[in-house]
Amino acid sequence: MRAAFVRRSALVASAASLALLVTACGGSSDDTDTKGKAEDTPKSASAEPEQSAVEALTAAELEKASLVAADLPKYQVKKADAADVLKAGAVTTDKPECLPLAEALFGVAQGKPAASTMNQVMQVPEAEPVDQSAGTSEEDLGKAIESLEDTLGSVKEMQSTMVGLFSYDGKGSADALAAVRESATACASGFTATAEGETQKFSEIAEGKAAGGDEAVSWSLLATQEGVKVPFELVAVRHAGTVATFSTFNLSGMSGEGVTKVEQPTEIVDAQVKKLS
Repeated sequence: MRAAFVRRSALVASAASLALLVTACGGSSDDTDTKGKAEDTPKSASAEPEQSAVEALTAAELEKASLVAADLPKYQVKKADAADVLKAGAVTTDKPECLPLAEALFGVAQGKPAASTMNQVMQVPEAEPVDQSAGTSEEDLGKAIESLEDTLGSVKEMQSTMVGLFSYDGKGSADALAAVRESATACASGFTATAEGETQKFSEIAEGKAAGGDEAVSWSLLATQEGVKVPFELVAVRHAGTVATFSTFNLSGMSGEGVTKVEQPTEIVDAQVKKLS
């Protein structure tokens, strides 16, 4: 993922942490109930609809199907900044056959979708509630500052996921996902990708398991940039004429601490598939 985007993600995460702490200080609480995950037993990949009859979602319909904060109460959901949405041709690879996989990682559409959206979803660190009966002595203020520092310190352990939705007519969605799958198979030995002048080498590419929609697949990848290794999880799901991609990394990648664990964003995938269903 681009270094500039990683830095912005960390800043947004810090802001989210601060907002939570301020909320705790004010004594308010979030009583919003989780809407729940998608069905435990997703549709089989073999149960494909007649793709030739599929109509693409309009831009308005796709926006309505995009995740919002109410869908994931424990996450921060925001529309991706224009600077973080790459267009076709913005990503290049040393091996032509690896381009579809690299584009999926960077949120670039396959082919020419009728409409697309891009959201950033991040885990929100929990802030310890502040004792409302506490005074304003130097000791009390010191404890409040320490709590804030602990909360902001947890930012580096947070995952950030870019969620892309791409809507196609006919067999466009099936072809788009097939292109990514074929690219991942052909490039299992690794490849180098460049986006906006920043180059990363991807290795240790392994296909995993994913569920949801009419077809779902995932991959684990290890990226190296400027000597720092950062693992990624990529999930791609097709539901009717829409392809959803989920590119996830850990914010500790910006700190130079090296390899850290990244988990598949199951809750995010389930919530998005539910809205598309």
